[in-house]
Amino acid sequence: MENRGRHGRPRTNDEEESMAATTETATATRPDTAWRDEIRRLAAERDAVLLAHNYQLPEIQEVADHTGDSLALSRIAAESEASVIVFCGVHFMAETAKILSPDKTVLIPDARAGCSLADSIDGAQLRDWKAEHPDAVVVSYVNTTAEVKAETDICCTSSNAVDVVRSIPAEREVLFCPDQFLGAHVKRETGRENLHVWAGECHVHAGINGPELAERAASVPDADLFIHPECGCATSALYLAGAGTVPAEKVKILSTGDMVTAARETEASSVLVATEIGMLHQLRKAAPEIDFQAVNERASCRYMKMITADALLRCLRDGTDEVRVDAATAQRARDAVRRMIAIGQPGGGE
Repeated sequence: MENRGRHGRPRTNDEEESMAATTETATATRPDTAWRDEIRRLAAERDAVLLAHNYQLPEIQEVADHTGDSLALSRIAAESEASVIVFCGVHFMAETAKILSPDKTVLIPDARAGCSLADSIDGAQLRDWKAEHPDAVVVSYVNTTAEVKAETDICCTSSNAVDVVRSIPAEREVLFCPDQFLGAHVKRETGRENLHVWAGECHVHAGINGPELAERAASVPDADLFIHPECGCATSALYLAGAGTVPAEKVKILSTGDMVTAARETEASSVLVATEIGMLHQLRKAAPEIDFQAVNERASCRYMKMITADALLRCLRDGTDEVRVDAATAQRARDAVRRMIAIGQPGGGE
């Protein structure tokens, strides 16, 4: 794997403390029945559809019209008759909704809700990388900014990344960005030596490591393992299966959307889940009889959790914060997403 690029810039201690203090202050509103009724009233008044990513706080997921992965939600928004989209997620997700729904108003309850993975590459860096490989095909994960999608030939999701890369002629070089763990999974599955992988990562998923997965798997030996391909432990999960430590049929590399489907289909009584812990809420709703446990209970994205009860209320009352993407960038980015969809339905998004 080619070690290129930069990781998303870590927040300084001062920035982390400032965000933590702001988030604590912003959660003064109790997400009770009165709050829920007011949210629904304001959404109807504003002609808004409320979308919540699987990693959001449970109360945000529960009040939303739709919950799911970012691409699926953006496609739902594009088909909705609502004139306003309120995207409870991180900023690149709201941008994707705007790309697919250019004539609608898109709001995010807190514009500061960023993403370390999306921040790990920008448009200028991708252009420089392309200049070094002028004949290469650029495949970008949907977890990227609008400007990166605009520099991309074909987008992909974690569900269809392997199929997207296999659709490219074998003699063509491929530049895959930004997630190094998803890129490693694609390279392993395709056996493609001319696949170059950008060294980006989601700081939350990267922190779910192999040793703790092995320890958790040993403590719950009959559990299925649901592993997101962005995780630092994905390779370890396959190693455990290959070594016979964990039965191979119990190791499932899945997108967030596909985890919900797998939860309804598994016959296991326990499942260890390697992804951001907000996902547990939807899994427990999908299959309440199963014991879902986090591989790493500290795997919580501070940026996802910035969408609080107060932030959503303020967004609907005041129309903040609006997300805009210039028309030329949006068109080029939209073309990259459409090429992906033309190859095959992308299934679970990220």
